[in-house]
Amino acid sequence: MHDEHRRDQHIKTGFGLLIVTDSRTEKTDESGRIARELLAAAGHTVHAYDIVPNDADAILGSVRRYIQDSRIRVVVTSGGTGVGRKDLTAQTIEAIFERHLPGFGELFRRLSYEEIGLAGIYSRATAGLVGNTVVYCLPGSKNAMRTALTRIILPSIGHLLWEVDR
Repeated sequence: MHDEHRRDQHIKTGFGLLIVTDSRTEKTDESGRIARELLAAAGHTVHAYDIVPNDADAILGSVRRYIQDSRIRVVVTSGGTGVGRKDLTAQTIEAIFERHLPGFGELFRRLSYEEIGLAGIYSRATAGLVGNTVVYCLPGSKNAMRTALTRIILPSIGHLLWEVDR
């Protein structure tokens, strides 16, 4: 039934990983460590990894730098998708989306609800395209990173990039 849409499922590509936090360092960044491990295990390459504060200019500057790097086809951000005053990532990055991918956020919130209950529906996790680069904005927890990568991003990135490039 789904076979006609299973194109290039095993593609290997380049990622940029941006951690948005006011409290973590590279040493204490569990979400970033999990992401790097899962991406490497799947055969992907992380070409950029940065930690920036909850600051719109810092977030946008890093994401724009990643998008300009021809080796990076996928950007994953972690942190800043909640509803707190300091949570700026979602609205900062959505402002540069040329095409939104609303199904990602919808499915992520459903999976989060199944894992953590009602708190999961308040995530502003989002995804979209800037040119031919896919950008995912995830919550900062290690469980959110693991869920998004293993249940949505890694199983579907080959097909998504195939669609983007055709």
